[in-house]
Amino acid sequence: MPAASGQPSEVLRTPDAIDQASLNQAIALYRAYSAGDVERLREVLAYRRLGFGLREVAELVDDPSTDAVAHLRRLRGLLLERRDGDAAMVTAIDRELDARAKGQKVTPQEQLEVLGARLYDAIGDAYTATRRTEPRIAAQIWDALGDAQMVLNVGAGTGSYEPADRNVTAVEPSAVMRGQRPAGSAPCVAAAAESLPFEDQSFDVAMAVSTVHHWGDPLAGLREMRRVARRVVVVTFDTDEPGWQDRFWLTRDYLPEFTAVLADFRSLAGMADAIGARAEPVPIPWNCADGLFEAYWRRPGAYLEDHVRRAMSVWTRVGPEAEQRAVRSLNHDLESGRWTEHNSDLTDLDAADRGLRLLVA
Repeated sequence: MPAASGQPSEVLRTPDAIDQASLNQAIALYRAYSAGDVERLREVLAYRRLGFGLREVAELVDDPSTDAVAHLRRLRGLLLERRDGDAAMVTAIDRELDARAKGQKVTPQEQLEVLGARLYDAIGDAYTATRRTEPRIAAQIWDALGDAQMVLNVGAGTGSYEPADRNVTAVEPSAVMRGQRPAGSAPCVAAAAESLPFEDQSFDVAMAVSTVHHWGDPLAGLREMRRVARRVVVVTFDTDEPGWQDRFWLTRDYLPEFTAVLADFRSLAGMADAIGARAEPVPIPWNCADGLFEAYWRRPGAYLEDHVRRAMSVWTRVGPEAEQRAVRSLNHDLESGRWTEHNSDLTDLDAADRGLRLLVA
């Protein structure tokens, strides 16, 4: 065997430069590895096998705060997530085959499940156009963070609401969303809220902003946040209030299907109890910079814009027929003046409660 002095460490020093040829070279030279080289190679190969890009692999294996045990926990969680995802995809395929055999209609959300696609993978490429940090909402969230320095952002998306003056680690399962995080943003780990690859009490605070309703098991995710952090700060939605469906004119008058979207969502009280949290309202400013679903409560014309709706998960969930009907009806009422007549009480409001709640534990 040719002399290999220094070669293994050289091969493994820069994961972003690793290609298949150099990996083959590294494997051929395994006898010359130190224990550290073997450990590093294992991490590189494992993350590559899981589908991570070379740049992501480099960030993961070069993270000075993550040791071999943390990498193993993370890899285990990712493998379990993939196994569960594959099983769910098979179940979804079987369900659609059965439905089609019976001549039943398949909803858009069911079609996405058959593709194995996450909802954010379907809508995520529109986020950077309208989903930006709203300073007034951010101030309320960051105030709840207190003096925390080590922050975990779960379901981080493109990075909105991540405080720039803290040490932030992001968690985001969607590759589409991770790919849109701006240069220089916090390091981002591909993982699910229900299986966070971190040791107990690794962070001062774990935060999650408008993402809990997309988790497979919200209570499990919240408990995981509680496990890895000493404090938990979550922005979510309140469906406990009687008549909550009528809180917003868009869902009351144009999109009643919204009720079905959140029909199985965990109660606010149940989520608060799971982590021992208190809840407080998060008012939405009339000129909110973050294009979340309720953001345009005083600017109804925005909902007629396709690029605005594309960054809101609700429209994907209700399907194109409900969306088109709602848009046509709203457009008609704006042109006729009916919307203004029915919502004249909103004209002088600077902010409104549309159901957003901040949980602090």
